[in-house]
Order: sequence, then C-alpha cells, then structure tokens
Amino acid sequence: MSIAQKIDAYISQSSWIRKMFEAGTELKKQYGEDNVFDFSIGNPNLEPPEALGKAIIAIATSELPNKHGYMPNAGYLETRTVLAEQLSSLYKTAIEARHIIMTCGAGGALNVIFKTLLDPGDEVIIITPFFVEYKFYIDNFGGTVRIAKSNEDFSLSIPNIAAAINDKTKALLINSPNNPSGRVYDGQALAGLAALLKEQSALRKKPIYLISDEPYREIVYEGMVLPSVLWAYPHSIIAYSYSKSISVPGERIGYILVSPAVAEAEKLIDGLILSNRILGFVNAPALMQRVIAMIGEARVDVHRYEHKRDLLCALLAESGYEFIKPEGAFYLFPKSPLADDVAFVRILQSKRVLGVPGSGFGAPGYFRLAYCVTDATIINSAASFAEAIAECRSSF
Repeated sequence: MSIAQKIDAYISQSSWIRKMFEAGTELKKQYGEDNVFDFSIGNPNLEPPEALGKAIIAIATSELPNKHGYMPNAGYLETRTVLAEQLSSLYKTAIEARHIIMTCGAGGALNVIFKTLLDPGDEVIIITPFFVEYKFYIDNFGGTVRIAKSNEDFSLSIPNIAAAINDKTKALLINSPNNPSGRVYDGQALAGLAALLKEQSALRKKPIYLISDEPYREIVYEGMVLPSVLWAYPHSIIAYSYSKSISVPGERIGYILVSPAVAEAEKLIDGLILSNRILGFVNAPALMQRVIAMIGEARVDVHRYEHKRDLLCALLAESGYEFIKPEGAFYLFPKSPLADDVAFVRILQSKRVLGVPGSGFGAPGYFRLAYCVTDATIINSAASFAEAIAECRSSF
C-alpha cells in the first residue's frame, strides 16, 4: 500500500462536511448557484469589518523593517502585548503577553496543545455533539478519545463526564458556543464542571486540563454573556480563532491562551512554544498578526447572524421540524425525520439542499445546517425542506 494504513482507513471516515461541500459543487454546476441551497460548511458570508482592510493596506504599504521576516516562536511580542491588554479587560484577570502563543487558527492551536500535553495512551474526553476533526487531532499525538454524551438539550451532563474520567484522563475538551448544536454552556454548567475537575484532579494527584475551543466566542445572541473557563477552573487553556469573528477563515490566525493559574504554567508555555515550531506551523502569518493588533475590538455584526437564525428556525418550524434554538455560533442541529440521518440528508440533497448528517458529529439522528449564508438562500429553500419532510412522512 502506498499510504499509511491508518490514513487509508481515515479516508473512509473523513469529514461529512467536506463530502457535502463537494457534492454541492457538482449540484451547482448542474442546476446553477441560485438553485442549490448549501448549508454544508461554516464559511462566514459576512464581509470582514472595514477596519481589517484598512489595516492590511496600511501594513502592506508601510516601511516596517523585516515585516515579512522570522519572528519569536510565540509570535510578535507587540501583538501578544495588545492581546494581553484586551483579554485582561475581557476576563478581569491579569494576563500577560507570555500567556499567549500565536497560532494558525484554532485548529493549529488544538494540535499544538495536544502535542504538548499527550503521552501515548493519554485520554481526552470530548462531549457529543462534537466538531468532526477533534478525534483526528487527538489521535495525531497518540491520544485516545473518550466520549461523554450531553443531555438531550445538548447541555453538559456532569454525571456522564464524571463516568468518563479515569486514571488515564489528561484533559477535557469543550466547545462553547458549540459546533454543531449552537448550545452555550452557562455559568452554572461551568461551575459544576469545575467542581468535578477539581475533585478528580485532587483525587488523582495530577491536574486534569480543561481545554476550551472558542472560535465562536463573540457569536452569541439575545444579549447573552459567555462565561469563561478562566473564571471557573485554574487548569484551563483556550484555543481561539479570528476566522468567524472577523470573517477570515482562510487567513489562519488565532492563539492559545494559558490561564495564569494553570499548574506549572512556565513549563506548559515553553512546551507550547516548542510544539508550535516543531509541528511545522512555526508561526501564524506575520501580516495577520500585525493586522489583529491594529483593529482593536472590530468584529462582524452578530445581529445579522441572529436574523438568519430566526429566519431558518421559523421556516423549519412551519414545516414541522424539531430543534433546539441555537444560543450562539451559526449552526442549527434539528432532529432528523428519519432515524437514519444519513438517509435523510440524501433526501435533502435530492431536493438540492445540502446539510451534514449528525452521525459525523457523534450524534446520529440529527443533521446540521450552517446558516452563515445569504438570506435568499434561507428563504428560497423553504419548499425544498417542506418537500423533504413530506417525503419522509409519506413513507411511514
């Protein structure tokens, strides 16, 4: 065989998101862009804030010395200093530049974190439903995934997490707002989680790390305040990306934030910086590091995503779909009208609607719709969604 057996096996398990995205490309060739309703991939459709373009032009045309050159492995000190000031204000916690490592998005950040933390056989707990690539990231470094089911409303189940913890547990990975459910874990849930992790860390005489994947941190609705893991638990590490908050997923810019209270913080930070280099990511792009330091708190208009959420929820409710209204991110995760969610997604595809089966997120019986699309895409998909559920009902 020309490739590794593990990768060959992974090909058959590869992301449903990409599969549906590629299927959509073919459908669009056949029927035209406006006649295919693509909810498959979380590719932000809002334009970046105006400040971003101005900052890119200013930096690109400046006479900064060595502006495209190598930098410290943790990233530019001036960028990390700006971020430390912003994050100290956000979290009401004294964060310094040394607590921040610039990364190639949240995906890069998570791989750097797992490279630094995991020995072969260490376990990482993930919560259903989960982002499809978490299992691959953990396996990259010899880790083992242990899955804890969420409650029926996708909130954290502390008993299920407790049952998943054992002597091999190295970390728990959470994602709030959640992809794919849109669930936000509230302060009470984080307090319960923190109490459990403190108890289990003391019992096992080692810290169990809480890793929080936060690419949707700013995308929350109805005035909700997103509680922080930094407030709840000392052994916390945050992976952040600007992909969604300023609509630049292709620029691969993010960071790792290590809680100042984490155990052996300096050793952990040194390990993260080394891993950032030896994994080959080396640094987040120089231009984008300088850009984010210039744009301050500029972000996309979250109210526009909230409007899209409400449009899609109203449309699906009218056709009889069951779902929990998302509190954040830009995904809806309805129940499949068929027990076989893959079969239902195929029916949607036959109606020129592209979604993703919940099975890919560890939650069979559901399907995901990414509503970071035009309002017209949502509105014009109404008949197709109605036809799909009607076809399911007629088969009963």
